[in-house]
Amino acid sequence: MASTMTLIAFELTPEELNNLTYDSCNFTDDYCNCTDDYCNFPSVYPCDDVVLQSFYGQFLPVLYTVIFLLGVAGNGLMITVLVTRWRQLRITEIYLLHLALADLMLLFTIPFDVADSATGWIFGDFMCKLNEFLKNLNLLCGSVLLACIGFDRYLAIVHAIPSMQSRLPRTVHLTCMIMWLICLFLALPNAVFASVTQKNSTSGIPFLACYHYSYGAHASNWVLTNSVFHHLCFFLSLVIMSYCYAALVITLCNSQKSEAKKGAIRISLLVTLVFCFCWLPHNVSLIIYTLRQQNVIMDDDCKSREIMLQVLEVTKSLGILHCCLNPFLYAFVGVRFRNEMIHLLCKLGCRRICLPFLRVHGHSRVSISDGATTNSTVLM
Repeated sequence: MASTMTLIAFELTPEELNNLTYDSCNFTDDYCNCTDDYCNFPSVYPCDDVVLQSFYGQFLPVLYTVIFLLGVAGNGLMITVLVTRWRQLRITEIYLLHLALADLMLLFTIPFDVADSATGWIFGDFMCKLNEFLKNLNLLCGSVLLACIGFDRYLAIVHAIPSMQSRLPRTVHLTCMIMWLICLFLALPNAVFASVTQKNSTSGIPFLACYHYSYGAHASNWVLTNSVFHHLCFFLSLVIMSYCYAALVITLCNSQKSEAKKGAIRISLLVTLVFCFCWLPHNVSLIIYTLRQQNVIMDDDCKSREIMLQVLEVTKSLGILHCCLNPFLYAFVGVRFRNEMIHLLCKLGCRRICLPFLRVHGHSRVSISDGATTNSTVLM
């Protein structure tokens, strides 16, 4: 993520900037040597260093820090609440537990990327491989788990009776295990191709960079293949979620109206819209970026490349922000789950603050996780 953003070349004269274009690069040029690792990673552009240095050095670290703190707090609370009643977890809650773990994996990489954007990679080769592996694993698992949650709710409401035999905790645990193994297999090449390499800026100052440098052209091919995997995961998950929640909304609309069911419909729409809002911009910008890498879209405008890099990072930050929103979308909206969380905070010493927020335990709410006709205090 941010590791590719530190490879911006600085301190070129205005004349050099005017004369240097992407097409003018030759096979011996320091910036576009096709025997060099930079050749296949167009994040290295000798563009406006003042704007880019300010963007990567100030805006992104602040944004990532906020996302990290909110995400760790929200997902940490969700995991703690779920683990305290491990043997009584409902179907959707099992998926939520795996989703929170996947989100924490991605959040774990943020401090390393923030430090990398400021000082270069200083954490060694092993952490470089682990960092890239965890990023890839989460981006694959997150979309699949959200699709699984949508499909489970679809079965629970649209096909409530026929799905009773298949919606068993044992089946869900097996599904999650298979999902993790597949995503693990797809994410392993990130660790294989990731390595730390010393580079030199245009001013001659050496710095360490962590990215896909090992095995030359094979690493470049993996970057392209990995992008395809991410796009397939996202768009397939989006299709599944859209269909399942649309069918869920139609079923609830055709049933007897109630305020609780209207709330469930609003939540279903919100879940889908937030997923699109957070991840669709990054996937679209990544497709454009990939097409430019492959010279399908030709362009020699330095300013447009600078904007492209900024758009990639901002949209990726928006996608990572989804890790912070997941606990609120899928867990904290439920009365029972929220009360359990508040009780947990009370035990941790926040009793005076949390006590006024406790709901009456007899309060009922329709759950779209366990069936549209069941009044309960379960989550969402």
